[in-house]
This record gives sequence, C-alpha cells and structure tokens, in this order.
Amino acid sequence: MRLLGVPMDLGAGRRGVDMGPSAMRHAGLADAVRSVHRPFEDGGDIMVPIPERREPGSGPRYLKEIHHVCDRLARRTEAALEDGALPLVVGGDHSMAVGTVAGVSRFHRKRGERIGLIWIDAHADMNTPETSPSGNVHGMPLSSILGHGAPELVELGGAVPMIAPENTVLIGIRDVDEGERQLVIQTGIDYYEMMKIDVLGIGEVIRRTLEVVTDGTAGFHVSLDVDGIDPDFAPGVGTPVVGGLTMRETHVILEFIADSGGMTSLEVAELNPILDNGNGTATLMCELVASALGKKVMGRFEGAGH
Repeated sequence: MRLLGVPMDLGAGRRGVDMGPSAMRHAGLADAVRSVHRPFEDGGDIMVPIPERREPGSGPRYLKEIHHVCDRLARRTEAALEDGALPLVVGGDHSMAVGTVAGVSRFHRKRGERIGLIWIDAHADMNTPETSPSGNVHGMPLSSILGHGAPELVELGGAVPMIAPENTVLIGIRDVDEGERQLVIQTGIDYYEMMKIDVLGIGEVIRRTLEVVTDGTAGFHVSLDVDGIDPDFAPGVGTPVVGGLTMRETHVILEFIADSGGMTSLEVAELNPILDNGNGTATLMCELVASALGKKVMGRFEGAGH
C-alpha cells in the first residue's frame, strides 16, 4: 500500500482539512496497515497551494488550482498502480477524489477494463457549477466523475464519464441540495440514504452494493468521506450531519469490502483535526483502513453473500 497525502482545503468552505494527512500519520496509519500484514510505503504529500496566496476566481472557487492538484494526484495514483501498490489517498477535502478516480480509471482503461465506485458520504457531492449554493468544489466531485460539471475536472481522466453510473453506489446520504438531488436521479446511480439503510440493514446494503460495483468491472474504488459517519463517532469534520452511519456499520461495510477482494484503491477525505477531539477521529479512520484491508476479530464471514 502506498500512502499519498493531499493536504488540500481549496475545495472546502472551512480551513483545517489540509492537516488530515498529518493527523492520520500521527494516529498510527502505518502501524494500522502493517497490523494486517500489508506492506506500507509513505509516498509523501502532493504539493498544494494555500488559499491565502491565491484568488478564488469567478466560477467554482479555486478551480484552476484544484485542477492542477488533481492532475498531479492522478499521475501519482496511476504510477502507484503501475508499481503494483494499492493507493491510499488521504486528504484533504473531497474535491481530491476527481484526481484519485482519474488516475485509477485511466490505469484500468489502458488495460481494456472498467472499475466501480463506492462513495460513502453524508452529502451526494453531485452539485455542478450551476447548482452549487456555495461554489465550493468539494460539493462537486462525484458529478465530475460521472461526467457533469466543469470541463477541467470532467475530462481529467481522459474519458467521460470516468466511471459508469451503473457501477456507482452512494451510501449514507442525508443532506442533499435540490439541484444535486435531480442529478442523482437523472444519472440512475444506486443510492442509499440513511432511511434505506435503517430499513434494509447494513449487511443487505453492502451486499447489493458489491453486486453493482463488481458487475463487469476489474474492481472498485472506495471513497470514504469522514462525514458519512455520525459526528457522535467522528467529530473531526467540517460539515457534520447528525443521523449518520455508526462506527460499527462503517466497519461492517469495509469488512465486507475486504472479503470481496475487489478494492483497487481507497481514499479518506474531509478529516479536520482542528475540530477533532484528541485526534480520536483520525484514530478511528486508521482502524477503518485496517478493516478495509481485512482486519477482523475472527476470520472471513461467509454470510457476506459473495
């Protein structure tokens, strides 16, 4: 596994997420990965300009700078896969996902393959420059990946969309703007708001999710926004929304993902140490990374349905 840090808060409306990579390193990320007998390489941080030295621009805020960061991240992510490493991208605000997914999808497309996408988030991240109430790009990455939005981001992967909507699943949403709600429905992606999760149960949700993201694909990318988890368990985030996934539900999702053997890459977004309590959220995220890599109390659970 190769860690790529993205200390970026250009896409967010609140400062602090640029310290997310450092917080996870300090919380013991390397030890968490090695605890499941996986090699760990720290690939360092992507260079990111700070907002105070740039003008936000007239369209989506800091679009030019975010494009450049995502382009660098895409190249580094693709290089990690070419080297046989599983990329672990830690941010940083969620706009970085455009770069991560661009690199992963480009790597597989060169081999005649496509990938799926599991997006865990309190928000749909499906705004476009026309629908965004704030102009903050961290509310637009999933729409960009699916082919809607600013061309600078939409076209970054070399093909539009980067990932097919029919292989995309959104889990945990509970705060969705009207404009992006329409786009979620229009694209036809599978989505599980918290009401569906409560009714179906997390095991059935992840079972269905894995069927979608592995249908005709070479695997799938996992994008985990810290705010997908209820702030009672993960307070270190700038956009908390109550009523989210519990710590245990999130572990179950990632444990099933590990059992599937299909995860091509993983990212953790929106960790804000300034708002955390004793770096506890960073510690939780390290534990969740370990679950995604196969850590369990016992062995494989055959009830995963795959």
